[in-house]
Amino acid sequence: MKEQLNEIKMSYSTHYRTHSCGELRAIDAGKEVILCGWIQKIRNLGGMSFIDLRDRYGITQLTCNSETNVDLHQKVQNFGREWVIQIKGIVAERYNKNSNIPTGDIEIMLTEVTVLSVSDTPPFTIEDNSDGGDELRMKYRYLDLRREIPKNNLLFRHQLGIEIRNYMNNISFVEIETPFLVKSTPEGARDFVVPSRVNNGEFYALPQSPQTFKQLLMLSGYDRYFQIVKCFRDEDLRADRQPEFTQIDCEMSFVEQEDILNTFEGLIKHIFHKIKQIDIDPIERMSYEDAMKLYGSDKPDTRFEMQFVELNEYLQHKDFSVFNNAELIIGIVAADCGHYTRKQLDELVEFVKRPQVGASGLVYILCNEDGSFKSSVDKFYDQADLQKVATQCNAKKGDLILLMNGKKDQVREQLSQLRLEMGTRLGLRKKGTYKLLWVTDFPLLEWDEETNRFYAKHHPFTAPKPEHEALLESAPEKVNANAYDLVINGTEIGGGSIRIHNSDLQKRMFRVLGFSDEEAIYQFGFLINAFRFGAPPHGGIAFGFDRLCSVLSDYDTIRDFIAFPKNNSARDVMLDSPSTISELQLKELGLKL
Repeated sequence: MKEQLNEIKMSYSTHYRTHSCGELRAIDAGKEVILCGWIQKIRNLGGMSFIDLRDRYGITQLTCNSETNVDLHQKVQNFGREWVIQIKGIVAERYNKNSNIPTGDIEIMLTEVTVLSVSDTPPFTIEDNSDGGDELRMKYRYLDLRREIPKNNLLFRHQLGIEIRNYMNNISFVEIETPFLVKSTPEGARDFVVPSRVNNGEFYALPQSPQTFKQLLMLSGYDRYFQIVKCFRDEDLRADRQPEFTQIDCEMSFVEQEDILNTFEGLIKHIFHKIKQIDIDPIERMSYEDAMKLYGSDKPDTRFEMQFVELNEYLQHKDFSVFNNAELIIGIVAADCGHYTRKQLDELVEFVKRPQVGASGLVYILCNEDGSFKSSVDKFYDQADLQKVATQCNAKKGDLILLMNGKKDQVREQLSQLRLEMGTRLGLRKKGTYKLLWVTDFPLLEWDEETNRFYAKHHPFTAPKPEHEALLESAPEKVNANAYDLVINGTEIGGGSIRIHNSDLQKRMFRVLGFSDEEAIYQFGFLINAFRFGAPPHGGIAFGFDRLCSVLSDYDTIRDFIAFPKNNSARDVMLDSPSTISELQLKELGLKL
């Protein structure tokens, strides 16, 4: 992809330039050309001066010789980095070629130079290996974007968007824009709210997704909708989260789950083929229940095995109270790690005790090459007991078994984090390797102890599995959703569901979620009423566009693919935003007396 981006050609000639700085080759030798760009570097070597001129298409070397043009050579001595110049000159084949850049076979022998704009000395070097830290580069993001790496990331994002639109257009999807000023809803993440000046005391919200609008579009007869759209969530930030982000939002009518999965598996295959030149196999599927049981996560990284093994019946028969009192004991096998030293094992114990993991400890069993076992619980378990555990785990000589215990949901999450850590340490999470997975059959609802009520696992418009509808009131915890997520390398890339499309079922769903009929009508009456006028069966999915960019490029953070991102405190350090507003603005908005 990088090579393709570097080969972008200028398709026009203007008063300012005839070619780009990444365009000229040896075949152009002898041509008179005009280039414009930024000075990346100047090298003054006695009677010769060399300038690296940069634009977004590449870098071209300029050469000025004091013997042929004394005045021009003297002029360029005073130039500085990041000055914007226009040059005229003759293309010549270079004597010392540079194979590291596409234009490395040529240079421009200068005949004229015009300074278009001077520059202060930049606060950091605008090169691949910049000396600027993250915060400094974000403060001067417009300078950072001149560097090759962020430039290529944005061009990659652009190309990905083009391929998505091409594919969706070819299968009859219509891109339709939906509003950004919407009604605040009580479910999901916190809304960003916008006060109304015209209607004092009332507020808009910025959309967390276009969910209700795309459902209304299905009622309107637009049976295949998509949109690459900005969404907003006021939530704590991580590497894969920003307060404003972009998603590929999609909806279809007259479909079941299988139709959705097949359609968008086609999109993902198209993307991998066009963007990565990789033809992926049919995407595996796994139920939510199996994902949690085998990996402790609804977004497992399946680039490596290391599946969970439940061991209660093998370890709860001795006098080890820690195991005897545990709701669940589970283990994983780290292949060929039976040689781990006490120091390495202690590091793993400290890892699981970190606040981010929250475990009280870790039990290990070393499977020695001679067939014996050494464990941290030798006091309670003999060799025969440890052999049974090893057999159940399919552990071989030279392996390491890691065991954790506790409440079911909690210990699975903790062991999942240890599994990922071991995968990283053992080099099993290889960059450039992609494992895709559909996770299906999620619970429709999840219980919250603090508020003593059910919440929608996805959102309140998700349909239950048809065979579970009768359980909605009597046993809501047993109801599965007609929902699905796409996972790539342990990152959730997209999620969706078949939607509720009749008002009676939607009202039942709201009641289970603790809404009175009046509250449901106040919040979502427009949708419930719309169902009265002929709603088709429909469903959809939304993919995180920023996440897709970062996963396909093997980056850990989505910020690298956003032109002007926020930092971990949700601040734009370049604009110094958010900021206070004037007293007059507050009064106009009805926020101050």
